[in-house]
Amino acid sequence: MIPAVMQKLVITGSDTDIGKTTFSAALMLGLEAAGARPHYWKPVQSGTVQSIDTRTVQNYTGLPEERFLPERYSFSAALSPHRSAEIDGAKIDMAELSDPNNIPKCNGTLIIEGAGGLLVPMTREDLQIDLYSKWQIPVILCVRTGLGTINHSLLSIEALKARNIPIKGLVFIGDENKDNVETVAAFSNTELLGIMPKLELLNRNNLMQAFATNFNPEDFII
Repeated sequence: MIPAVMQKLVITGSDTDIGKTTFSAALMLGLEAAGARPHYWKPVQSGTVQSIDTRTVQNYTGLPEERFLPERYSFSAALSPHRSAEIDGAKIDMAELSDPNNIPKCNGTLIIEGAGGLLVPMTREDLQIDLYSKWQIPVILCVRTGLGTINHSLLSIEALKARNIPIKGLVFIGDENKDNVETVAAFSNTELLGIMPKLELLNRNNLMQAFATNFNPEDFII
């Protein structure tokens, strides 16, 4: 069993609809089984009309409600946060949000899921990657296995490295594509944490099995 210590991980992606939320749920279950007491936080949620990722992860995992921390910002339209905020007559306070002292504290691992890709605008002046630059929390980059992933993945990794943001490693999501996985890992010199398969049925048992089969929970402990 891994001792419950306070650590933080950011889950981000090379694009939108990569599968970050599904992987976050699988990671929660994997770390729970390892004794790391995971907590989930999505600071900015765009698209509450469609779904709320916090509730989705809670439903998939069945973990206690207190492990799921409230969003700092929640907007109705499923658009880039800067635009969905404007539609709702709001604006993200980047100075407050980017202050590491304002990140929620918990007894265990805090999994922070980002909104969309790295260069998504939070405001008209700030990108999401600016937030990660201030936080300096290790990032897990979720990428596709399929066509286009080499370009998108390497560009995302270059953007993180250019800002000296620590990268914990890569998680590929999708159908098996051995060459794409090996090519991205080799060119980026970034650790491959595992490959998350597409699951026909998303539920607690399938997510637990997928994580146990394809990942080592100790790789996610700092």
